Amino acid sequence: ICYYSQAVQKTAWGRSSLGRALDWQSRGREFDPLRLHQKRSAGTQFLRSFCIIDRLFLFPFLIDKGDTMKKKLTVKEYVYVASMLFGLFFGAGNLIFPTAVGQLAGRNMWSAILGLLITGVGLPLLGVAALGLSRSDGLFALSSKVNRPYAYFFTCALYLTIGPFFAIPRCATVSFTVGLEQILPQNGNMKLYLLLFTLAFFIAALLFSLRPGKILTWVGKILNPFFLLFLGILVVVTLVSPAAVPISSVEPMGGYIQQPFLTGFLEGYNTMDALASLAFGIIVVQVIRELGVDEPGAVARNTAKAGIFSCLFMGLIYVAVTAMSAKSRGVLPAAENGGVALAQISQTFLGRIGLLILAVTVTLACLKTAVGLITSCSETFTGLFPKGPAYRVWAVIFTLVSLIFANFGLSAIIDYAVPVLMFLYPLAIVLILLALFGKFFSHDKKVYNWVISLTLISALYDLLRTLPAALRAACHLDGIIEAIGSVLPLAGLGLGWICPAAVGLVIGLVAHSTAKAKKQTA
Repeated sequence: ICYYSQAVQKTAWGRSSLGRALDWQSRGREFDPLRLHQKRSAGTQFLRSFCIIDRLFLFPFLIDKGDTMKKKLTVKEYVYVASMLFGLFFGAGNLIFPTAVGQLAGRNMWSAILGLLITGVGLPLLGVAALGLSRSDGLFALSSKVNRPYAYFFTCALYLTIGPFFAIPRCATVSFTVGLEQILPQNGNMKLYLLLFTLAFFIAALLFSLRPGKILTWVGKILNPFFLLFLGILVVVTLVSPAAVPISSVEPMGGYIQQPFLTGFLEGYNTMDALASLAFGIIVVQVIRELGVDEPGAVARNTAKAGIFSCLFMGLIYVAVTAMSAKSRGVLPAAENGGVALAQISQTFLGRIGLLILAVTVTLACLKTAVGLITSCSETFTGLFPKGPAYRVWAVIFTLVSLIFANFGLSAIIDYAVPVLMFLYPLAIVLILLALFGKFFSHDKKVYNWVISLTLISALYDLLRTLPAALRAACHLDGIIEAIGSVLPLAGLGLGWICPAAVGLVIGLVAHSTAKAKKQTA
């Protein structure tokens, strides 16, 4: 459904002009070679911006592997895929969450980071593997295993979440929080400064989205290694600094006192990487298929193997940043959010120059991410609603919505994202698990429908439960939430969806077995 994902399907649908025309016509559109070329160029440009090593990234798309079938990638090909996975899921904006975990978890850091790694690193890898194993052509096709209306609902909700409602505004506010906010005078005009900064940020993002060029690709190739180098220096300096205290002496705060693992697990929702894996994982799957591995099980296995390397690297970064943040509590109090904490740590241990370097690199990295998200969301909605607005109109709409939401500030965006993520993540998790194990029930729609339906109902409870207290009180929801929580197992832990999902799975499997037995008898 995304033009950029079509761009990578060179051998799957693009072997001839006739094949392209038939594929385009099947989508209810008149075949336009010029438009197709333009979309492919824009999509390829978007994909290239995610990878550190341009030559490694482009190699799979430039080589036609033909129909050669194999079950295992070579070492060099594993490097290609691992590079893509890392580039797809690692973002400067995501570093604010392990930073916050470190400051709040203190001596309970290791339990908390384990929970964060499961949802922030492991689950996205499973999402990509699920797309490969289920032979789905993307998020819409995968969620269509429930039914088509649900596919529209879930696809739109997911893209709006990782797009103009939360992720894109967060790109701008993270850039402002770790940069200008720490440099500008604290004279009560910070909201005005935020407005001016976000206005400039989104004007640049929109221009790049409407006229994609090579500059962001070049920036990505230079910026990512430089940022990793700077981050490594910051971590080492902080860890060896005499001012840093032992992690064991740092008192935990909030939910990390009693339930550090579960709190870290739920904090991993904020990275949104599991949602991104369902939206963009088809890119990685198509690359593996282009390299000659086409059997679904082999695609999933090779994805997992390549993902081990990228996940280990990402996990190492998350652990290092969390440890750095925990040790910084010796000289810094717990900050309002991870963005403020990251800026304060940089300024404290590397001085003004360190803060400036952090501000520039994070701003450019977040701008690149914002452009990619605006592009992908606009192309997705153009494909979902072919009779609706054109790509440029969607791009302008999403940019304006992002600008409005960004001016609520980073803390507000994180707070209001929590209820939505508590609703979407259970749906994403069960969809991933159903796709991974779908061969055991032949991907029967009855199983998908029962599991998703009961999960959706219980996830609505989690959404209402995590709304801001003032909003809950205004809507008189506290009584209802308390009544449901008293009978729903694990509700107080934020996992109230697990038991309903399990019940749905049992009912769905029974219905599947019954239908199968009747069919065999007939």
